Amino acid sequence: MNVLQSPDPSPLNCLITGVGGQGTVLLSRLIGEAAIRKGMDVRGSETIGMAQRGGSVVSHLRIGPGSFSPLIPAGKADLIIAFECAEALRVLPFLAPAGNMLTLDRALAPAAGSPQETAYNSKKIIAYLKNVLSKRLTVISWEKLLKRCGSPKVSNVALLGAAISKGFLPFSVDEAAAVLKTRIPPQYLDMNIKALFSA
Repeated sequence: MNVLQSPDPSPLNCLITGVGGQGTVLLSRLIGEAAIRKGMDVRGSETIGMAQRGGSVVSHLRIGPGSFSPLIPAGKADLIIAFECAEALRVLPFLAPAGNMLTLDRALAPAAGSPQETAYNSKKIIAYLKNVLSKRLTVISWEKLLKRCGSPKVSNVALLGAAISKGFLPFSVDEAAAVLKTRIPPQYLDMNIKALFSA
Protein backbone atom coordinates (compact mmCIF):
# COMPACT_ATOMS: atom_id res chain seq x y z
CA MET A 1 0.00 0.00 0.00
CA ASN A 2 1.25 3.49 -0.84
CA VAL A 3 2.23 5.13 2.44
CA LEU A 4 0.52 8.37 1.45
CA GLN A 5 -2.87 6.70 1.03
CA SER A 6 -3.11 5.46 4.60
CA PRO A 7 -5.75 7.24 6.74
CA ASP A 8 -3.80 6.36 9.88
CA PRO A 9 -2.78 9.58 11.73
CA SER A 10 0.45 7.97 12.93
CA PRO A 11 3.70 9.42 11.57
CA LEU A 12 5.37 8.43 8.33
CA ASN A 13 8.47 6.59 9.51
CA CYS A 14 11.36 6.84 7.06
CA LEU A 15 14.68 5.12 7.71
CA ILE A 16 17.70 5.99 5.54
CA THR A 17 20.76 3.78 5.57
CA GLY A 18 24.19 3.78 3.97
CA VAL A 19 27.83 4.17 4.88
CA GLY A 20 29.77 7.25 5.88
CA GLY A 21 30.52 9.60 2.99
CA GLN A 22 27.52 8.68 0.80
CA GLY A 23 25.30 11.60 1.80
CA THR A 24 22.91 9.72 4.07
CA VAL A 25 22.65 12.53 6.62
CA LEU A 26 22.19 15.18 3.91
CA LEU A 27 19.33 13.16 2.41
CA SER A 28 17.58 13.01 5.78
CA ARG A 29 17.99 16.78 6.13
CA LEU A 30 16.51 17.38 2.67
CA ILE A 31 13.48 15.18 3.38
CA GLY A 32 12.97 16.73 6.80
CA GLU A 33 13.15 20.30 5.54
CA ALA A 34 10.77 19.61 2.65
CA ALA A 35 8.25 18.16 5.11
CA ILE A 36 8.66 21.09 7.53
CA ARG A 37 7.99 23.52 4.69
CA LYS A 38 4.64 21.76 4.22
CA GLY A 39 3.79 22.39 7.87
CA MET A 40 4.47 18.85 9.07
CA ASP A 41 6.02 17.87 12.37
CA VAL A 42 9.40 16.21 11.91
CA ARG A 43 11.57 14.35 14.39
CA GLY A 44 14.85 12.77 13.44
CA SER A 45 18.08 11.24 14.62
CA GLU A 46 21.22 9.63 13.24
CA THR A 47 22.84 6.58 14.76
CA ILE A 48 26.43 5.30 14.60
CA GLY A 49 29.14 5.68 12.06
CA MET A 50 28.60 9.11 10.56
CA ALA A 51 31.95 10.40 11.80
CA GLN A 52 33.73 7.47 10.18
CA ARG A 53 33.86 7.35 6.40
CA GLY A 54 32.86 3.84 5.42
CA GLY A 55 31.09 3.16 8.72
CA SER A 56 27.40 2.26 8.87
CA VAL A 57 25.02 5.23 9.08
CA VAL A 58 21.31 5.06 9.83
CA SER A 59 19.07 8.15 9.87
CA HIS A 60 15.61 8.02 11.42
CA LEU A 61 12.89 10.45 10.28
CA ARG A 62 9.38 10.58 11.70
CA ILE A 63 7.07 12.89 9.76
CA GLY A 64 3.64 13.91 10.99
CA PRO A 65 1.70 13.66 14.26
CA GLY A 66 2.07 11.03 16.93
CA SER A 67 5.87 10.70 17.10
CA PHE A 68 7.16 11.09 20.64
CA SER A 69 10.60 9.62 20.01
CA PRO A 70 12.90 10.42 17.09
CA LEU A 71 13.90 6.76 16.76
CA ILE A 72 11.83 4.31 14.71
CA PRO A 73 11.07 1.05 16.53
CA ALA A 74 11.76 -2.30 14.86
CA GLY A 75 8.96 -3.28 12.49
CA LYS A 76 7.61 0.28 12.17
CA ALA A 77 9.45 1.83 9.20
CA ASP A 78 7.00 2.74 6.42
CA LEU A 79 9.91 3.44 4.07
CA ILE A 80 13.55 2.40 3.98
CA ILE A 81 15.90 4.15 1.55
CA ALA A 82 19.21 2.30 1.22
CA PHE A 83 22.35 3.52 -0.51
CA GLU A 84 23.53 -0.06 -0.92
CA CYS A 85 21.84 -3.43 -0.62
CA ALA A 86 23.98 -4.88 2.19
CA GLU A 87 22.89 -2.02 4.45
CA ALA A 88 19.31 -2.56 3.25
CA LEU A 89 19.53 -6.16 4.42
CA ARG A 90 21.02 -5.10 7.74
CA VAL A 91 18.04 -2.84 8.58
CA LEU A 92 15.32 -5.11 7.17
CA PRO A 93 13.95 -5.85 10.69
CA PHE A 94 12.91 -2.19 10.93
CA LEU A 95 10.53 -2.45 7.95
CA ALA A 96 6.81 -2.47 8.74
CA PRO A 97 4.69 -5.35 7.38
CA ALA A 98 3.26 -3.05 4.68
CA GLY A 99 6.36 -0.88 4.36
CA ASN A 100 8.33 -0.19 1.18
CA MET A 101 12.06 -0.40 0.54
CA LEU A 102 14.03 1.47 -2.11
CA THR A 103 17.66 0.42 -2.61
CA LEU A 104 20.56 0.70 -4.97
CA ASP A 105 21.68 -2.67 -6.34
CA ARG A 106 25.32 -2.45 -5.30
CA ALA A 107 27.02 -3.75 -2.17
CA LEU A 108 30.16 -2.08 -0.85
CA ALA A 109 32.29 -5.03 0.16
CA PRO A 110 34.98 -4.83 2.84
CA ALA A 111 38.62 -5.05 1.81
CA ALA A 112 39.60 -7.97 -0.41
CA GLY A 113 40.51 -11.04 1.58
CA SER A 114 38.59 -10.04 4.70
CA PRO A 115 36.28 -12.65 6.29
CA GLN A 116 33.22 -10.53 5.44
CA GLU A 117 34.04 -10.11 1.74
CA THR A 118 32.19 -13.20 0.53
CA ALA A 119 28.99 -12.14 2.30
CA TYR A 120 28.73 -9.00 0.14
CA ASN A 121 27.29 -10.53 -3.02
CA SER A 122 24.91 -7.91 -4.38
CA LYS A 123 23.02 -10.30 -6.69
CA LYS A 124 22.33 -12.74 -3.87
CA ILE A 125 21.30 -9.96 -1.50
CA ILE A 126 18.91 -8.43 -4.04
CA ALA A 127 17.45 -11.86 -4.83
CA TYR A 128 16.81 -12.44 -1.13
CA LEU A 129 15.18 -9.02 -0.69
CA LYS A 130 12.96 -9.60 -3.73
CA ASN A 131 11.90 -12.96 -2.34
CA VAL A 132 11.01 -11.44 1.04
CA LEU A 133 9.47 -8.15 -0.09
CA SER A 134 8.15 -8.83 -3.60
CA LYS A 135 6.41 -5.68 -4.92
CA ARG A 136 7.35 -3.69 -1.82
CA LEU A 137 10.97 -3.56 -3.06
CA THR A 138 12.18 -0.99 -5.60
CA VAL A 139 15.71 -1.67 -6.90
CA ILE A 140 17.64 1.08 -8.67
CA SER A 141 20.55 0.18 -10.90
CA TRP A 142 23.78 1.82 -9.80
CA GLU A 143 25.19 1.71 -13.33
CA LYS A 144 22.09 3.31 -14.85
CA LEU A 145 22.06 5.95 -12.14
CA LEU A 146 25.65 6.89 -12.96
CA LYS A 147 24.83 7.12 -16.68
CA ARG A 148 21.83 9.36 -16.02
CA CYS A 149 23.42 11.59 -13.38
CA GLY A 150 27.10 11.51 -14.31
CA SER A 151 28.46 11.43 -10.76
CA PRO A 152 28.18 9.15 -7.71
CA LYS A 153 28.13 12.28 -5.54
CA VAL A 154 24.47 12.91 -6.38
CA SER A 155 23.19 9.40 -5.68
CA ASN A 156 21.47 10.64 -2.51
CA VAL A 157 19.46 13.21 -4.48
CA ALA A 158 18.68 10.66 -7.19
CA LEU A 159 17.29 8.35 -4.50
CA LEU A 160 15.21 11.25 -3.20
CA GLY A 161 13.75 11.78 -6.68
CA ALA A 162 12.99 8.07 -7.01
CA ALA A 163 11.22 7.97 -3.64
CA ILE A 164 9.08 10.99 -4.60
CA SER A 165 8.22 9.54 -8.02
CA LYS A 166 7.01 6.32 -6.34
CA GLY A 167 4.73 8.35 -4.05
CA PHE A 168 6.60 7.34 -0.91
CA LEU A 169 7.13 10.89 0.40
CA PRO A 170 4.54 13.59 1.19
CA PHE A 171 5.86 16.31 -1.12
CA SER A 172 6.52 16.90 -4.81
CA VAL A 173 9.77 16.91 -6.76
CA ASP A 174 9.36 20.68 -7.26
CA GLU A 175 9.07 21.17 -3.49
CA ALA A 176 12.22 19.09 -3.02
CA ALA A 177 14.00 21.18 -5.67
CA ALA A 178 13.16 24.34 -3.72
CA VAL A 179 14.92 22.84 -0.68
CA LEU A 180 17.94 21.85 -2.78
CA LYS A 181 18.37 25.46 -3.87
CA THR A 182 18.87 26.49 -0.23
CA ARG A 183 21.06 23.54 0.79
CA ILE A 184 23.41 22.84 -2.13
CA PRO A 185 26.34 25.13 -3.04
CA PRO A 186 25.71 26.94 -6.36
CA GLN A 187 28.53 25.12 -8.19
CA TYR A 188 26.86 21.75 -7.50
CA LEU A 189 23.23 22.77 -7.83
CA ASP A 190 22.67 21.97 -11.52
CA MET A 191 23.95 18.40 -11.24
CA ASN A 192 21.81 17.82 -8.15
CA ILE A 193 18.68 19.22 -9.81
CA LYS A 194 19.35 16.95 -12.79
CA ALA A 195 19.68 13.96 -10.47
CA LEU A 196 16.46 14.85 -8.65
CA PHE A 197 14.44 14.91 -11.86
CA SER A 198 16.14 11.87 -13.40
CA ALA A 199 14.01 9.25 -11.62
